[in-house]
Amino acid sequence: MSNFILFDDHSRTDLLPFTYLRPVSGIRIGILTITEKWEKLLKTSVSFQTEEYLGKKFGCVYQAGKSNIWINGKVCPTPALVKEILSLKENEVLLHNKTVVAVNTGKSKSFHPERSNPGFSFKESAQTPIVIKFIWDIFTKNGEAIKEDFELQTKGRTSQPLSKSNRVIGKGKVFLEKGASVEGVIFNTTKGNVYIGKDAVVMEGSLIRGPFALCEHAEVKMGAKIYGPTTFGPHCKIGGEVNNSVIFGYSNKAHDGFLGNSVISEWCNLGADTNNSNLKNNYGNVKLWNYGMQEMVDTGLQFCGLFMGDHSKCGINTMFNTGTVVGVNANIYGADFPIHFIRSFSWGGAEEFVDYKLDKALEVAEKVMARRSIPFTKTEKDILSHVYDLAKQKRVKETY
Repeated sequence: MSNFILFDDHSRTDLLPFTYLRPVSGIRIGILTITEKWEKLLKTSVSFQTEEYLGKKFGCVYQAGKSNIWINGKVCPTPALVKEILSLKENEVLLHNKTVVAVNTGKSKSFHPERSNPGFSFKESAQTPIVIKFIWDIFTKNGEAIKEDFELQTKGRTSQPLSKSNRVIGKGKVFLEKGASVEGVIFNTTKGNVYIGKDAVVMEGSLIRGPFALCEHAEVKMGAKIYGPTTFGPHCKIGGEVNNSVIFGYSNKAHDGFLGNSVISEWCNLGADTNNSNLKNNYGNVKLWNYGMQEMVDTGLQFCGLFMGDHSKCGINTMFNTGTVVGVNANIYGADFPIHFIRSFSWGGAEEFVDYKLDKALEVAEKVMARRSIPFTKTEKDILSHVYDLAKQKRVKETY
């Protein structure tokens, strides 16, 4: 029996702000998080090698009496890839395009992904897995991930019946989990399947084009227009127009407004009529703020929208520039476009941003999580406080 550990490598900083509060494998792409994909295919739980301040919530379990297999958390699994990993010999490393995918360190040796590891042998994987290296990979590779997860989630299973009040266009599949409520909806499956999770709701008048995933207890409001590939995670509430975006979970875009080519983390709220630009007026490539490089980097994409970290929120009628990155626990409001990079724990809008006091931010986080019956534990508080300290030197001196 093997022990499996998902590790973060150097890409963790390129995936900020989404990795401030979770390991890389906590990112949702497709239907499941990367962690959930590995646990489902490995048929066991995993632990994590990540930043020390995340350790209390995402600990590393090294078991000396078992064969320890370390897996790169930015790599999405497939059945064939899992088979390759399980066949690794002791001290053997599996690579994909120079990226370490997995290592079998046996019963004694540990593994350090960013250091020299003498005594290991290397072999190239025959697979081409989805690998998440940058924040825009989350939405650009989401269609492929939905396809893989749909097969993983539905293989050998039968969908709940779809009410006759709905219409399905195309030869793709619409799969409903137990308790899903879908009435008066038009699904276009020409370009991909549709997955509706347990106890999820799609209200009447909605127009949805696959590939599309709606996770458990999430809601699509009346008259919503959804273009795939798009994923809404657990307990989200979504309205208006959304195109090729991923919302991790527990976040709301409940009203009209446009969200396109974007990624929104957990515990976020987009006020009514929030809109983001996803295309520059000159049709040029979009640049994004990169935390690791501390500069704007060229994504190579013509369409690229909003990237918002956990617990961030914006007021009604907020407008976001093409390629805007928002950190953790930011609060944005006011007329006109704010800047392209909004630091964590910032409060303000186009005119200026000031410091969002930690005690007030934690108070709001506790209230928001309580609405979904999720406890705001001391561990959660400590993690957010640490992120506040990480951002402290980057924030302006004024306080709100």
